[in-house]
Amino acid sequence: MYLLTCRRNAFTLIELLVVIAIVAILIGLLLPAVQKVREAASRTTCINNLKQMGLALHNYHDANGNLPSGYYPYAVSARYAAWSWMAFILPYIEQQNAYLQADAFAATDFYPWHNPVLGIPMKIYTCPNDPRGVLVVNNPAVTTVNGPIGLTMYLGSSGTSDDPFTPDGILYTNSRIHLTHITDGTSNTIMVGERPPSADMNFGWWFAGYGWDGRGTADCVLPARAVGTAASGYFGSCPAANVGLRPGDVNNMCDAVHWWSNHPGGALFLMGDGSARFISYANDDILPALQTRSGGEVITLR
Repeated sequence: MYLLTCRRNAFTLIELLVVIAIVAILIGLLLPAVQKVREAASRTTCINNLKQMGLALHNYHDANGNLPSGYYPYAVSARYAAWSWMAFILPYIEQQNAYLQADAFAATDFYPWHNPVLGIPMKIYTCPNDPRGVLVVNNPAVTTVNGPIGLTMYLGSSGTSDDPFTPDGILYTNSRIHLTHITDGTSNTIMVGERPPSADMNFGWWFAGYGWDGRGTADCVLPARAVGTAASGYFGSCPAANVGLRPGDVNNMCDAVHWWSNHPGGALFLMGDGSARFISYANDDILPALQTRSGGEVITLR
């Protein structure tokens, strides 16, 4: 007597649903972990970038007797017109050839937006956490530049406000700060911080940036309270309170007037002693004190 058996070649509907549910749970558990790993790697990269910039700024100081200008004033026939502090420290971040090329070109053509070095992408000046994933941009709408332009996510700390008559930070227009001028303590004073390029990519150029005011503001330097910048109209109709240290969005032009980053909860800053630290948005109220070099404030980070 023979028994007939039936071989099943597929899942039942219930088994398939169970498998799908298990896979969904595993993905739900895995994604946050992957995101945390990516954020940790991105933050580490940004910290290393800031520390390299800090070392370069200190080496520049040792060689020249002062820190570089945050922004060199723009003037006709000025050899270093509109150069940023990032351009001046090129020899100290192993970019001596780029500096020599830029310097040689500036000797015959002062216009910084003709300089070929303007379009060189510099990873050290960018954060990998920017969702746009760009190091250079071509043909911004408000300029006659025809070639690529290198971007930056890091700006120098110009002080408490965008008032040109009270530059109390470390890197501002035509600054020549010596470390001994930072009487608040170099470990308590911000030198460089994070702020992604503006939504239209016209503010945040590493080599040379005119800024909205001709002093590099929102381009290569930024104060704690850029109220005049917010009200200027260059960034749209921005609320006066949209300054300081607060969350931002790469698609919002108004977020170019304050410190922020694509890291959750705050932004990374380079202090005057060359150390890098994460400062949460909860510290906005003490940001002006952190950006003065000799204000005599007593501060405690939260």
